Amino acid sequence: MGSLTVGFIGLGLIGGSVARALKKADPGTVVMAYDRDAESLAEAYKDGTVDILLSGIDSRYSDCDMIFLCAPVSTNMELAAQVAPFMKPGCILTDVGSVKARMHRRIGELGLSDRFIGGHPMAGSERTGYRNSKALLLENAYYIITPTPETSPEDLERFRSLVASMGAIPMVMDPEEHDTVTAAVSHLPHVISAALVNLVKDSDSDDGRMRTVAAGGFKDITRISSSSPEMWQSICAENSENISRLLSLYISDLEGAKRLIDARDREGLRAMFDSARRYRETFPSASAGPIKTDNAIHVEIPDRPGALAVVLTMLASASIDVKNVGIVHNREFETGSLRIELHSERDVEKASGILKGYGYAVTVG
Repeated sequence: MGSLTVGFIGLGLIGGSVARALKKADPGTVVMAYDRDAESLAEAYKDGTVDILLSGIDSRYSDCDMIFLCAPVSTNMELAAQVAPFMKPGCILTDVGSVKARMHRRIGELGLSDRFIGGHPMAGSERTGYRNSKALLLENAYYIITPTPETSPEDLERFRSLVASMGAIPMVMDPEEHDTVTAAVSHLPHVISAALVNLVKDSDSDDGRMRTVAAGGFKDITRISSSSPEMWQSICAENSENISRLLSLYISDLEGAKRLIDARDREGLRAMFDSARRYRETFPSASAGPIKTDNAIHVEIPDRPGALAVVLTMLASASIDVKNVGIVHNREFETGSLRIELHSERDVEKASGILKGYGYAVTVG
């Protein structure tokens, strides 16, 4: 089988990352793309990710073996109808949206169920746009695949193999189950994070003391609040029933926690925290879930001139590219006085091994 011709409608963070990963897996893949952001398209063409720039959805998509819809969920429903007349026989239509059931219903209405395979790469970043896309975003991330009842076994295997070639982990799932799972582990956490940040904002003093010390655990669990408001507005509207149901359960749990605190129920509080701790420790260590980690390490360094330069020189000598470096001032929930952000899990493992070999205390995460 020769190289594929793959079309993209939308080339933001996820679409751009998928396109980059396909090119990395097979440089012979022909990528054509349309996006309303002309600058992003120009950048993608300049760096070699996109081979053919399109100014709209037209007959040139008839050359595609696969077409990725990479806009918000509600927009993808409209795009499916627009591109359908140009799809050649055997072309697979897919999307990257994080809500699947409504998309599948719309696909059925359009008569495209035998050609559509839903997709959701469970990876992301608080940064948006093509300029922040990267092939590594999909590496070791779960990529949920939601076929229709009419999807042929051959097409499903073809798409599953393509996902695996990008370094992602394919997982086939029913669309309704997908929406329930993602509501719990991705959508609801974003709602909670936004509410928590707004609570601190509204409770802060005029001189911003809360904001000043908002590091450590607080900053980590609310990092996702920096994500695109427009994207999460769309997701909450499209998956509202699942999110609302789980939010009601969460509110009930919070009320239960409040009762324990009001009653100073030490045993009940200990049981609550212990239950969470034990279940949390069963989670896989790899960042294959919907909310990607920062790929960071914490390093204990002495407070003396040149200590930071020594650490960075060690990493540079091992060809490890450092993404960001920061001194941890609030150590309440973090270990290590130096926080180093890297680009991948492999870099984290390599850097941790090198620094531990020189006697540094290193904590991953």
